[in-house]
Amino acid sequence: MSLSIGIVGLPNVGKSTLFQTLTKKEVDRLNYPFCTIDPNVGVVIVPDDRVDKLAEMEKSAKRIFTAIEFVDIAGLVKGASQGEGLGNKFLSHIREVDAVIYLLRAFKSSDIIKTQEEINPLTDKEILDTELILKDMETVQKRINNVDGEARIGKKEVIFELKTLTKIKDFLDKGLILSEQEFSLEETIVLRDCQLLTTKPRLYLLNGKDEEVPIEIIEVFKKNHWQFLIIDILAEFDFNDSSFNKEDRQSLGLNFEPELDILIKESYRLLNLITFLTTGPDETRAWTVPAGTRALQAAGEIHSDFESHFIKAEVVSYNDLMAVGSYAAAREKGLLRTEGKEYVVQDGDVIEIKHNA
Repeated sequence: MSLSIGIVGLPNVGKSTLFQTLTKKEVDRLNYPFCTIDPNVGVVIVPDDRVDKLAEMEKSAKRIFTAIEFVDIAGLVKGASQGEGLGNKFLSHIREVDAVIYLLRAFKSSDIIKTQEEINPLTDKEILDTELILKDMETVQKRINNVDGEARIGKKEVIFELKTLTKIKDFLDKGLILSEQEFSLEETIVLRDCQLLTTKPRLYLLNGKDEEVPIEIIEVFKKNHWQFLIIDILAEFDFNDSSFNKEDRQSLGLNFEPELDILIKESYRLLNLITFLTTGPDETRAWTVPAGTRALQAAGEIHSDFESHFIKAEVVSYNDLMAVGSYAAAREKGLLRTEGKEYVVQDGDVIEIKHNA
């Protein structure tokens, strides 16, 4: 699966530094607004210890991890929906990604130019929300104008679309983010066709040290159930070096696990994805599928012939397999199950597809 997450924020909040730390790609990080115009794109491996441990157990020749594409989108400013800054060009880049990370400045450093009078992640969030909402309002109004005539002559499906568009517009008029609202399955289809910016799943990343984020701001995020992380991106950039092991990180006062690894994993979950695994002497591999995927479709992710010639899937959970230490022991203890094409794949399933291709 090809999935992408856009890094969105005001100018000079650390987007390009975050991108470079994530992808190990050299991008321009000069200290002035609109340094990034065309989005930088990089593919990032999703850390997964299960791949390493399965590969060790099976003595696999190769290890293949799942990955996410990160897109560094240039800084958005107040008035972008009306063409301010680089305006609509940036908003179109957001439209093309599957989810967004709102990067919000919390760090106090005077070395980095401020584009706002105060450092306040909630104010920055409000500016970003407003610009995306205004652009969505424009998109929805155009769609309403296009279908209004057909609805008037009584086309049933168009009447439903117009009703749904009106509901969407009402939410936007109230300044509400569409990803946080309730829609029926039928309404969701209309919503998806509109490709609106505020429907994107989102994660809020507060760039700074824990102590730089006021407790009252943290409480607002928690109260609203906004998914957020606090990460000192510059520190991660400075110590993003393979020569630093986990113990070295702890001695420097950093988290045991690199915080960017946590961000990558949270971004993966943001997209409502799960991982199933295949393993053997040739390779151990992590596969990405949406939650709710059935065994037949999972087989198709591995190879299209496996889907069309599917017989069954042999499944064992990763935890069960590692607890007994081998496939033979899992089979002996009845932990290896035979599942049909309707089986719903679970995160951490280790699967072997049986087929007659």
